[in-house]
Amino acid sequence: MMTTPSLHSALSGSLNSAAGGNMGVLSAAASGLGDFISQYGGDADRVFGISGVDPELLASPTLSLGLVNYCRVMEEAAHNSGFDNFGLHYGRQFKPQSLGLIGYIGLCSGTLEQALHNVANAFPYHQHDTLVRMVDKGDCWRLDYQVRHGAILARRQDAELTLGMFMNLIRHAMGPHWAPREVHFEHPRPEQWHEHCKLFDAPVYFEQPFNSLIIPKRELSRTMPDSDPMLLLVMQDAIRRLNNRVPNQGIVDQTRTQVHLQLAMGEPVLDDVAEKMGLSCGSLQRRLREQGVSFTTLVDKVRCEMATHYLQQNQLPVSEMALLLGYSEVSAFSRAFRRWFGVSPRQWRKGEQVLAYRE
Repeated sequence: MMTTPSLHSALSGSLNSAAGGNMGVLSAAASGLGDFISQYGGDADRVFGISGVDPELLASPTLSLGLVNYCRVMEEAAHNSGFDNFGLHYGRQFKPQSLGLIGYIGLCSGTLEQALHNVANAFPYHQHDTLVRMVDKGDCWRLDYQVRHGAILARRQDAELTLGMFMNLIRHAMGPHWAPREVHFEHPRPEQWHEHCKLFDAPVYFEQPFNSLIIPKRELSRTMPDSDPMLLLVMQDAIRRLNNRVPNQGIVDQTRTQVHLQLAMGEPVLDDVAEKMGLSCGSLQRRLREQGVSFTTLVDKVRCEMATHYLQQNQLPVSEMALLLGYSEVSAFSRAFRRWFGVSPRQWRKGEQVLAYRE
């Protein structure tokens, strides 16, 4: 049985704080973040302040951070430090032991394949409003990761660090030189994308449907070095107990999430969104009205927020942006953008670049 201090901390902390519940993501996901920000020249106090993160929460792996704050703190860390691949390198050094309960669920599993399935099954308890799944692709498993919170648009850093964490769990069993067959990311290709290929030691593809590792099945029968069936049950029970009193995501955020997911396929349709949420059209409209918003205005607001996010990705053409926002023509996107901001998308992007240069 493993007897490391971090294991005892994860276990005792989980039992002591289970009544508080996990409201977003367990703070183990940000272990050592302050030191890592400082290491790369950032101002950790400023980053935490802007992001609304209390640094004291990071001291216990089973306290909870809001998922919006968590994703924002990673984006702010990259911006503040001037280190565009912040999440990529933060994830690279993030060992499974530092992930608290979810990490030890993987480490205590019998085989590597069981570890990945156990982590995927437990991940909703570790981090809410998130998809993690194992997809059977014949001779490979595809391990998918995707944040599904309607208020979170900027999430590149989180995606890169999370796939790095998953890879480190696999390398714990397979050795430090193991590499996936392919790596996929949702976001556009960053300027320093060659670093991604180097660190994953695999072909990396961007603008994909999910953030994914493609893993050959033949490699997954390897026994986990620290397998412990009894301790695995304890960890699985502890992480479930942290989630006993957690409220559901609000109706507006649920709708925003579904709108965001449907935009890549075209114009969001009320009937389809309501069906995905298990509601009738009338019920969804009524519940949105109770929150002071209509479906049409919500779609418009999501598009506006996403447009400004995409325009900050300088390598992403405006024509591709229009498709990502569900517009069939660039002209329709341009008209909407002028209605929002009084300028064209290209003028807005040019103005942001001039502002950044002056700063």
